[in-house]
Amino acid sequence: MRFPVTVARSACTLVPAALFAIAASPLPSQQSVGTSDVFRRYADRVVKIQVVETGSAAKATIGSGFFVSGSGHLVTNYHVISKLIHDPDRYRAELIDVAGTVEPVEVLGVDVVHDLAVLGSALRPRAHFALGSSRIAQGNRLYSLGHPEDLGLSIVEGTYNGLLPHTRHPRIHFTGSLNPGMSGGPTIAEDGRVVGVNVADPGNQVRFLLPLHRPGTLLDRVLTPGDEPPARTLEEVGRQLRDHQDAYLRDMFAGNTKMVDLGPYRLVTEPAPFFRCWADASRRQELPYEKVQHHCSTDDYLFIAGDQSTGVIDVEHEMISTKKLNASQFFSLYSSVFANDNTPSGQEEHVTSWACGTRNVRNASLPMRAVLCLRRYRKLGELYDGVLKVAVLGRDDSGLVSTLTMSGVTFENVDRLARRYLERISW
Repeated sequence: MRFPVTVARSACTLVPAALFAIAASPLPSQQSVGTSDVFRRYADRVVKIQVVETGSAAKATIGSGFFVSGSGHLVTNYHVISKLIHDPDRYRAELIDVAGTVEPVEVLGVDVVHDLAVLGSALRPRAHFALGSSRIAQGNRLYSLGHPEDLGLSIVEGTYNGLLPHTRHPRIHFTGSLNPGMSGGPTIAEDGRVVGVNVADPGNQVRFLLPLHRPGTLLDRVLTPGDEPPARTLEEVGRQLRDHQDAYLRDMFAGNTKMVDLGPYRLVTEPAPFFRCWADASRRQELPYEKVQHHCSTDDYLFIAGDQSTGVIDVEHEMISTKKLNASQFFSLYSSVFANDNTPSGQEEHVTSWACGTRNVRNASLPMRAVLCLRRYRKLGELYDGVLKVAVLGRDDSGLVSTLTMSGVTFENVDRLARRYLERISW
């Protein structure tokens, strides 16, 4: 998609990268500043971004964005414009500013791993935000701007609560009401310094912001002389996802992987520091068996489109033991647990159907029944979701079902992780 008035590349080169960097200095001590004053000073730098289905001219998605240059560049979330990325012949994107002006926008760069996009427009705003970094004390008041639920430009007060500790990619914990439609808008301090980019979803007042070094890096790349928008942005998204999973998974389940004991079994846990693990047990007197469950996952999922996300590795162990069931009864129970379907759902336009294979395998210490299921991403170039499910064999009074779920990985990494995972199971 191109806009009617092409943004001149020469204009981009007139905007030095230094304009978008602010020295990392503490914010001044906060004084009593009215929210209305903040809104009045900075509202004209924020726009609504909407993706329109061209056949019906109906809005398909809306979000927010904000100007970051005098040449009409904007920052928003990747997920706000993802429909356009996946189906550019069906959708177009446009901005609506505070004056009601509607202008086409063009995707100039994306960072799918950090849910960011830089857009270009023919508008020349009177003022824009600068991207940089600032040291902010926990508890400082912040102001988020955006278009919640398509109800018009709004401002929300919230609190800065530092960086999340259990994430691979830094995220800011913001306590405030960021509702759908505010995604891609800025959260600012009272003096107009941008602190982060909104990431909105339904829920309570626990929200996340994207720190500014990533938008700044993406913007610098877009502004580099000679840089051109990728010919096929979807191909660029696929490349970014492949590079991300290669780095993410290189050493997983290798070396000094943490282990946990569940009854007689020894299993992997907390594959990396940014994983969080939970465990629970079911020991009810009316049941002839006991269950112990152990689950590890990470919040670092990557949005692709619709209900499809990727980039998550999930580990789940379920141990079943009994003192009341005979061998035949226990085998029937154990088989039913292993037969449960753990494969995630997905839209047919994004992924193929699951294909599964089952076989008996053995590592250095024990025999297992294993099933491996795969499905391929239709548009993102040799990426797969994989589910490895294993049942340990050889005992009449206890059993272990262990499941490894991998999303958005190459076939080589599915094979590598599955082998490492199987080698780690022991008793």
